[in-house]
Amino acid sequence: MNPWFSSAVQGCGRLSLALRSFLVFAAGLASALSLPPIDAWWLLAFTIPGFLMLMKNQRRGFLLGWLFGLGYLIAALNWIGFAFFVNAKADLWMMPFAVGGLAAFLALYWGLAGWLTAKCGAKGYPSWLVFPVFLSLGEWLRGVLFGGFPWAVPGLAVDGMGAVAQFASVIGMNGFTFLLLLWAATPFGWLSGYRKSTSAVVLCLPLLWAWGTWRMAENPTQFVAGVGIRLVQPNISQSDKWRDDNARSIFNQLLALSSRPQAPGLAVTHVIWPESAVPFLLDESVEGKTELGVMLQGTRTLITGAVRRSSPKSANGETPRFFTSVMVFDGAGKLQSTYDKWHLVPGGEYLPLAWLLEPLGFRKVVNVPESFSPGQGPVTLAIPGAGLVSPQICYEAIFPAGAIDFEHRPDWIVNVTNDGWFGGSTGPYQHLAQLRLRAIEQGLPVARAANTGISAVIDPVGRYVTTTRLNRIDARDSQLPEKIQPTVYFHIGDFALLLLLLMAVALGSAIRIRV
Repeated sequence: MNPWFSSAVQGCGRLSLALRSFLVFAAGLASALSLPPIDAWWLLAFTIPGFLMLMKNQRRGFLLGWLFGLGYLIAALNWIGFAFFVNAKADLWMMPFAVGGLAAFLALYWGLAGWLTAKCGAKGYPSWLVFPVFLSLGEWLRGVLFGGFPWAVPGLAVDGMGAVAQFASVIGMNGFTFLLLLWAATPFGWLSGYRKSTSAVVLCLPLLWAWGTWRMAENPTQFVAGVGIRLVQPNISQSDKWRDDNARSIFNQLLALSSRPQAPGLAVTHVIWPESAVPFLLDESVEGKTELGVMLQGTRTLITGAVRRSSPKSANGETPRFFTSVMVFDGAGKLQSTYDKWHLVPGGEYLPLAWLLEPLGFRKVVNVPESFSPGQGPVTLAIPGAGLVSPQICYEAIFPAGAIDFEHRPDWIVNVTNDGWFGGSTGPYQHLAQLRLRAIEQGLPVARAANTGISAVIDPVGRYVTTTRLNRIDARDSQLPEKIQPTVYFHIGDFALLLLLLMAVALGSAIRIRV
């Protein structure tokens, strides 16, 4: 170990627990700047080594790991707090519990990673290698346990790394969580004396950039003949969206945006509206479907987010179930197919532990029209004139493992979302970045219609064909990109992460044996 570095580590060990706790919490806050839209991914090369220095030779591995994660997650998930300002009088009091409580719970995975790192470090395993293994495993578990919440995993920082992101087609976002943490930890490993192994790790970065550049050049954007899509972005504020007296004006606005003149040289064949586009039950509205038929002119297809109920309230005297759905209407305004969202938003579309929280006054933020029920998914729908599509609704875009129906690989992905809950926060940018990684992982193009932005068309290697601006009224036309061959990640999924972790464990064991 470098003498001055050894002295610095010893100096960190002499700091009071309170000061160390503050410093690791601050390092966690700074680490969140690596995520979109700031994309300062290089900051991790300072915050991760700083954390490892502060934790080295300490018995407080769980506490320090938990505080590191708490800082990261509070900063990364701050956008959740914006939702409570929509109906501030009723909901604002819940904001500290939702943001702080969620971050504190999810940070337990970081605390466990810190504890295991400290234990393994005491037995001679290199902490610069061990910590990325345990934390990436913990972040993977965060995405699958208790329904999963893989928002803002460290691997999302690859969105700002240019062509390096193409390797997501092999290892996925969760694999990148490990690689990014490992790259970030290499300064600590290099200064600790592991020169050869850390140099080999760092060398992977330019190699992956070169490979990604080659992959993008080998897959130029090509378009499906005869398919033109229009993304409708009405930019309706969340406070106005579910008012009954606004239903007519909202529907009129959507119809008007959908009927705008087409972009020169492009014939629009498919119109896409955002999540829960209209504040009424569109599939049950005879007048609404008639007006759709007029707008679609018998030649276009509409793909829209909508609220659906299982049956009219009078049917069988049973209380109907409500779903947030994607509906496909043909050119005559006739409903062709329906998909029901299966990953519901905790605290938004349903309340976890309702038996405990409701007596305390907690409620879900989305309170219209009633509690939502989950559907079955993922599914693949046949779209007239546009092949097979994998529909995703809002939150579902953050789940790599449930992105598509793997038995029926689609030709493209449609994502409808609202994002109006989160104003101009980091949330909409991070949401879009996660969807872009789904395109790269699966080799599939994506069309996204958002109520308040950001709407986009993305090609199968993650290039933006067109995007709208946040909080703008827009109707954007584009051709539909063609899909490419199935990726490695399509075939092996997060087994790629397991392979990376096994390689790291083998390397760590070899280093320990030599020492």
